[in-house]
Amino acid sequence: MILTITTYGDPILKKRGADIDKDYPQLQELIENMYQTMYRASGIGLAAPQVSLSIRMFVVDTTQLEDEKKRKGFKGIKKVFINPQIIEESGDEWKYEEGCLSIPGVREDVERKPVIKIVYLDEHFTEHQETYDDINARVIQHEYDHIEGILFTDHLKPLKKKLIQKKLENITKGKVDVDYKVKFYKK
Repeated sequence: MILTITTYGDPILKKRGADIDKDYPQLQELIENMYQTMYRASGIGLAAPQVSLSIRMFVVDTTQLEDEKKRKGFKGIKKVFINPQIIEESGDEWKYEEGCLSIPGVREDVERKPVIKIVYLDEHFTEHQETYDDINARVIQHEYDHIEGILFTDHLKPLKKKLIQKKLENITKGKVDVDYKVKFYKK
C-alpha cells in the first residue's frame, strides 16, 4: 500500500522518534509499505516520520544507483534500519546535492562526513554493527537525521536557508507540484 508522505512544516518531522520493539503492530507490513511508497516517489530512502510515524526506523535502497553512478566498486544496499545509532562519523566532510521527499522541489549541497559506523536492528530484530561510506553513508545519515528530528535544510548555511525560504513557505501552503501522495500540514 502506498502511504502518504508528510511534507515540510509538519511538527512530526522535527520530533525525535521513539524506539520500537519486535511487537510493534504490523511491522512487516509497514516495512513493505514504506518500500512501495519510496519507490513510487522515486526515492532511495524513507524514514518513518516521513509517513507520520514518530518511530526510529527507516528503509534505504541505493542499489538503484549502481548503474546510474557507475562508480568503480560502488555497491548499493537495500536495508531496514530499526532503532539505529550512528556511533562514529569520520573523514573530511564533502558536499553533495541532497533532496528529500518531504521537501519536494528543493535540492541543495549538504556537507557530511564520508564514513559512518552504525549499530541497528534489522527487520528480524537481529543486531548489526556496520561501516558504510560514500553514497550509502550519506543516504543513511540523511534518513537517520529524520528520526532525530533533523531535516537536510537544517544543515544549510544561513544564506542558503534564506535563499530557499520562499520555496519552503510554498510547500507549507501546498503550492508545490508532486507526482506522489503527500499530506500538507495545516496549522
